[in-house]
Amino acid sequence: MIIFALSRGKVTDLKFLPPSMASSNSSQDSCTVSYEESKIFLTVMYSSVCVLGLPTNCFTAWFSFLQVLQGNVLAVYIFCLAICELLYVATLPFWIVYIRDNHEWTMGFQTCRIIAFVFFCNIYVSILFLCCISCDRFIAVTYALESRGYRHVKIAVFISIAIFFIVGVVHYPVFEMKENKTCFETLPMDRKIASYSYSRFVVGFAIPLSIIIFTNYKIFRSIKTSTSLSARQKAKVKYLAISIVTTFLVCFAPYHFVLLVKAAAFSYYKAEKKKVCALETEMNTSSMVFLCLCTFHSIADPIIYVLANESCRNEFSFLIPQIL
Repeated sequence: MIIFALSRGKVTDLKFLPPSMASSNSSQDSCTVSYEESKIFLTVMYSSVCVLGLPTNCFTAWFSFLQVLQGNVLAVYIFCLAICELLYVATLPFWIVYIRDNHEWTMGFQTCRIIAFVFFCNIYVSILFLCCISCDRFIAVTYALESRGYRHVKIAVFISIAIFFIVGVVHYPVFEMKENKTCFETLPMDRKIASYSYSRFVVGFAIPLSIIIFTNYKIFRSIKTSTSLSARQKAKVKYLAISIVTTFLVCFAPYHFVLLVKAAAFSYYKAEKKKVCALETEMNTSSMVFLCLCTFHSIADPIIYVLANESCRNEFSFLIPQIL
């Protein structure tokens, strides 16, 4: 059977393959995609996140661990989030090489599986920990007295382990994907990936976004009626809530809406593969850029949850002269 063989995002050769190989690769090779448009942008962005994300998350992990030792429940989630971000930042050099090589994986396919597993687990582990942080803050502020018997470090540790385990199990099929030059990128979309995209949008984005908006709104409402806080302190809570929701939307909304559009297009045009392929080819650059935006939470989260904390800033400013 004759099919087009793709090399570096362009059709360069014709190869004769056995029917079994042709059937397994034809769906991937039917879309001709150019990666040149996003190459420089993605390289710069991933490099920037790698350089900035490493020190900020190291500090966050260190500071939050000290808080965990003091029995701070919220710090457990922040510490786990920082560790997750550090694992993710460690994968970015591999993606930079991958992008430089025009989305051809040259570092061994088992390495691709591991890196892809960490990459996608990080997105949804981070989202779930952001939900945990918002929920814990909501409970601590709104039900300060009632929650004393339920908010324990051990419970937070158990929830954190459960999050890592569940997300890991959900993404385990990454290790079963067939070997191909483009690692995890499959064009055009198939029925299984479309169903998975719907699930990722609803469970991995829409529901967590609703939780984060609801909890931060309730926190702000509770603080607003407080008589023990000054107007300046109330404003800080308000702007923190706005920054949390805004950061979540900026980092995660574009990519998940692209997933939804692509899945919906597949459901509508599933009998017309050429139209599905044309849409995915047209949206490929925006999809890559929006996926890159997901990485910015690795920088934003430490700033919002730790460096924006006044007590943390005071302690940090006290420690810097001693370190120097």
